[in-house]
Amino acid sequence: MKKIYLFFALLFVVLSGPLKAQDIHFSQVFETPLFLSPANTGFFNGYFRAIANYRNQWSPMGKPYQTIGLSIDGGLFKSKKRKAFVGMGLTVFNDRAGSAGLSKTTALLNVSGILKLSKRSVFSVGIAGGADATSGNYNKLTYASQFDGNTIDPSKPTGESVVYRQFTTTDVSIGMAYEYSKVKVDQDHDDAQSFKISFGAFHLNKPTQDYGAGSSYHLPVKLVGALTTLYDFEDTKFTVTPAFVVQKQAQAWEYITGTYIKYRTGTGTKVTGQKTVNAFGVGLFYRSYDAFITKVVYEMGDYAIGMAYDFNVSGYRTASKYMGGFEISLRYNNLASSLFDARSEFK
Repeated sequence: MKKIYLFFALLFVVLSGPLKAQDIHFSQVFETPLFLSPANTGFFNGYFRAIANYRNQWSPMGKPYQTIGLSIDGGLFKSKKRKAFVGMGLTVFNDRAGSAGLSKTTALLNVSGILKLSKRSVFSVGIAGGADATSGNYNKLTYASQFDGNTIDPSKPTGESVVYRQFTTTDVSIGMAYEYSKVKVDQDHDDAQSFKISFGAFHLNKPTQDYGAGSSYHLPVKLVGALTTLYDFEDTKFTVTPAFVVQKQAQAWEYITGTYIKYRTGTGTKVTGQKTVNAFGVGLFYRSYDAFITKVVYEMGDYAIGMAYDFNVSGYRTASKYMGGFEISLRYNNLASSLFDARSEFK
């Protein structure tokens, strides 16, 4: 584990320069695995997983950014006799903002191939493809030419020649991921240690953003690298989960780093073949030159609810009054609460 944390520290030092970001993003990195890489599809302990996310950002500006995300995925053909299996999933999200209600809805089908390299290590590659639909009520836009000296008069000519329109494009992404883990099995609970490295490349086809006739703007490729870890302190009820995520799109960079500290409030028993774990966790993360992020999560067996709040510390804080964004997630992970790796289906 010392090597794991050394790698984590080096990443933080090397990539801690001035960073900025584009594209949608969520603050709860552990609750958005398919937004980090298509290779995370089906790559988890369990058969079926569904996660819903909602984010409301910069409400002081009056027309806040609102983002809704839903991901559903699972593994097919998982068996103790097979070293490889297939992950299938679906990712849908909608992002809406501004006076015109500019909206982007994306639906992607995810497929991954997952290979067990050994008892402790797993490798995955994945691809995602689908469509983006962009729309808005552009009649609600106002312009400087409509300012009469006191207020904006929507009845005045805009002086604009561009006719905005709705459009739909295709979107393609790829990724890869590697996980190493080890577990010390005990009578009433397991102590696990793991780290997972993932990489995702989104918008590979650089879809044209056709807001008006003759538009030639292409959505830049977004690169995402993530390191997520888990460390159970042996013979205690405490767990830490440090994470580091870095994103690059065109000339913009962003990173998020921090950790949860979790306390396992209750465990079941091996007598029934299951060890149900309930846990409560608090976390503090930092988004580069933008916000400190406080988080809480409560896990109840297969279910979990997480909440986060961004305290804006960028130059925009004068207008935002340090209010960044509120975020909530709901997760269902079938068999996450049981001793999955001891079951005959996956040994």
